[in-house]
Amino acid sequence: MTKVLIADDDAFLSDMYVFKFKESGFEVEVAKNGEDAVAKAKSVNPDVILLDIVMPKMDGFEALRAIKENGVAPNAIVVVLSNLGQKEDVEKGLKLGANDYIIKAHSTPSEVVAKVKSLLEKHG
Repeated sequence: MTKVLIADDDAFLSDMYVFKFKESGFEVEVAKNGEDAVAKAKSVNPDVILLDIVMPKMDGFEALRAIKENGVAPNAIVVVLSNLGQKEDVEKGLKLGANDYIIKAHSTPSEVVAKVKSLLEKHG
């Protein structure tokens, strides 16, 4: 079963994504902040990591940097899932090693699941 780690401090949004991914047959882990995301990525070695940017303790960019620089979950597809949609933010996320950048306000949870499935097929 494909494992997804969802890192988002917004419990309502996080629960929505958890529901959609579980409904689509994924195993789901949740992290409430960036530090937790890095620790969980180490312990569960997910296939996909969805990272919010604005989180307490460590933001998504710092978490992404820590995951990539330390070889945590080296085969994971990392997708930034954020409301920060400025061109600089998108470029920074991709430069730090994210496979994709999805702006929450522009995508429904179902569309996010579809996008992740498509990335997994390409990554295959």
